[in-house]
Amino acid sequence: RNWEVGVTAMKSCLIVDDSRVIRMVARRILEQLSFEIEEAVDGKDAFSACQRRMPDAILLDWNMPVMNGIDFLRLLRGTSGGASPVVVFCTTENDMSHIKEAMEAGANEYIMKPFDRDIIEAKFSQAGLL
Repeated sequence: RNWEVGVTAMKSCLIVDDSRVIRMVARRILEQLSFEIEEAVDGKDAFSACQRRMPDAILLDWNMPVMNGIDFLRLLRGTSGGASPVVVFCTTENDMSHIKEAMEAGANEYIMKPFDRDIIEAKFSQAGLL
């Protein structure tokens, strides 16, 4: 029996962005929201991280070198265990066709850059992560 009531394991979030500044800002916000953070610089790097340990959530940039966000997402969703992470797309692309493409590829939520803590908190709550 577990006597420590209310102690839950920290949720993990993989932040995937080729911008070090964006990763730093997102990390600061998500750590305040009690997430354990791992970072990746592109889709290929992110996929390797997911193969090591599947995160609870993925904050995913769209435009990156090597492998972009949408290609990573399609690869992830077709992988064993890859259906479980909640994927929040985070991008400057705000037209409906991009949003539709992201959702069809398996994104759960969508946020625009620049983002702040309120936006991340709201989207992560909607996605059932908080």
